[in-house]
Amino acid sequence: MKKALKFITNKYVVSILGFIVWMCFFDQRDIFNTIEQKKTLNDLLANKQYYVQEIATAQQELTDLQNNSIALEKFAREKYLMKKDGEDLYIIEDTTEIKK
Repeated sequence: MKKALKFITNKYVVSILGFIVWMCFFDQRDIFNTIEQKKTLNDLLANKQYYVQEIATAQQELTDLQNNSIALEKFAREKYLMKKDGEDLYIIEDTTEIKK
C-alpha cells in the first residue's frame, strides 16, 4: 500500500497525469474538438466528391450541347419550354414528389 501511495504522489507521475488531463479536456485541441473536426472533414470530403461528380456531369452536358444540335434542341425544349411554329405545348407537372 505504501509503495502505491508513494508512486501516486511522485511529482513526475502527478505531472504526467496533470498533463494528460489538461490535453484531454482543457486544451484547444482536446479529444472532443478533434473528433468533431474529423467528422466535419469527412462530411466535407463527401461533399467534395459529390460536387466533383456534378461538375463532370455538367461538363459532359456542355460538350453534348456544343457538339450535338439534337441535344441542344432537346435542352431548349425541356428547360426553356421552347417550341416550333405550329406546335402545341402541354406542361404536365408531377405533384407526387415528396418535398423535404
